[in-house]
Amino acid sequence: MARKKVTLQRITNDSVRRGTFKKRRMGLMKKASELATLCDVDTCIVVYGEGESRPEVWPADAAEAERVLARFKDVPELDQCKKMMDMEGLLRQRNDKIREQLLKAQRDNRERETAILLHDAIVGRRSGLVGLSAEDIASLGWMVENRLRVVREAIERRQLHGKGQGQHVDVAAATTLQLHLPQPSSLPSAGAGHWDVMQVMPHPQGWQMTGGDLGALVYNGFGGAGAGGDMLPQSSNMGVRFEGPDPAGQSFPSM
Repeated sequence: MARKKVTLQRITNDSVRRGTFKKRRMGLMKKASELATLCDVDTCIVVYGEGESRPEVWPADAAEAERVLARFKDVPELDQCKKMMDMEGLLRQRNDKIREQLLKAQRDNRERETAILLHDAIVGRRSGLVGLSAEDIASLGWMVENRLRVVREAIERRQLHGKGQGQHVDVAAATTLQLHLPQPSSLPSAGAGHWDVMQVMPHPQGWQMTGGDLGALVYNGFGGAGAGGDMLPQSSNMGVRFEGPDPAGQSFPSM
C-alpha cells in the first residue's frame, strides 16, 4: 500500500515534531551510509537539532568528517553554491513557486471572465460592447480568433476525412462493378461441329431457358445418345443457349 503524501509544512505540535525529527535524522544517516558504501563516494552529514548543543555527524569518525569538509571547502565558491540550499534559498524557491501558481490562477480567471463576456455579447446582453474597457475588448477579440481557428481546423480535418472516404468508396464501387460484370466465356466444341454457340446470354435466374433448351441439355447430357456418344460438358448456371441440328434428324423429346 502506498504511503500517504506528507504535507511539507512545519509541525506545530512540539512532541510530534521532535519525534519526527529523530526518526527522519536516523533515516538520513542510514541513506548517507548506503550512498558511501554502495557508490564509494565521500559523504558527510552534519545535523543540528532544535535545542541541542552538539550536532549529529556522519561519519562517526571525526577525522574522516573533517577531511570531507576540507575537500568541500577547497571547491570554488561558484561550484559550491550550484547545488547548495539554505533556509533563505528554500524560502525563495517556495515564493517563486507560489507566485507562478498565482499567475496561473489569474490567467484562468481572466479567461473565464472573457468567456462570460463573449456569451453575454452573443445573447445580446452587451449590445455594442458598451461599458467594456480596451483590455476587455482585446481579450474578446483574442478569444473569438482562437475559437474561429479551432473551428476552421475542425472543418479542414472533416473535409480531408471526407475526401479520403470518398476515394475509398469509389475504389470499392469500381471493384464491385468489375466483379458483377459478365465475364466472356466460350465452350469447346464437342464432336464434329454438332453444337454451335449461337448466343451468350446474361446470367438467368435459376434455369429459365427458352423453348425447351433445358430438356435438351438434360437429355443430351445424361442420355448419352448422340452422334458418336458425345456428352455436353456440365454447364450449370452458365447462361448459354445452344442450338443445333438433331443428329438423327429428330427433335428431342420433351421432359
